[in-house]
Amino acid sequence: MYNLLLKELKLGVSPFYFLLPFITGTLMLVPAWLYFVVLLYFCCITIPNLLAGYKSQNDLIFSIMIPVTKKDIIKARVAVIVILELLHIVAAVIYGMISISLYPNLNYFFYKPTIGFWGLCFIMLAIFNIILISMYYKTAYKYGAATVTSIIGAVLFAGGAEWLGIKNSFVFDLFKGASADNMAIQISILIAGIAVFAIFTIIAYNIAIIQFEKVDI
Repeated sequence: MYNLLLKELKLGVSPFYFLLPFITGTLMLVPAWLYFVVLLYFCCITIPNLLAGYKSQNDLIFSIMIPVTKKDIIKARVAVIVILELLHIVAAVIYGMISISLYPNLNYFFYKPTIGFWGLCFIMLAIFNIILISMYYKTAYKYGAATVTSIIGAVLFAGGAEWLGIKNSFVFDLFKGASADNMAIQISILIAGIAVFAIFTIIAYNIAIIQFEKVDI
């Protein structure tokens, strides 16, 4: 499994995708911007190009030829996706902390990069993962419908969350009002978001195993 993961990271993933989080993360420095978009760049740029690269390199055929199980192939691929997602979040958090220090008294129309906001980002990526991974492994090489549908799911969540943050007084208070400075509440939202991310990704992984076992290569 370890060697298979190294193969994915060294051969399947361009070094550019490890740099990209620190490029797109600079958008966190834009005052009071729509910060969900920073992580949506991962969904819209990294994943479609990554899966296209796997297809053009006939990675599926190569992976099947080496002495590993289908389960290990999926595990390594999902691990790569999660690693890249966490890298995007870490980079965005770093820039978000800088942004808050640069604009301490800024009034935010959209979500401020609080601790709780990152919990929402984990939920958005959880939705993205469960749609993408479960759909992609119906064939393990056709990625168009899976990427489009998962991106739409993530965008709809981000749009719905932003709308609630503007229109709903309770959600507004959680992220932009008095509760935005309550560390206990913010950390609880973050932990809940991480839990949803982990559960959804594990479910997607298990669905992918079932789907991939049916694929005749």
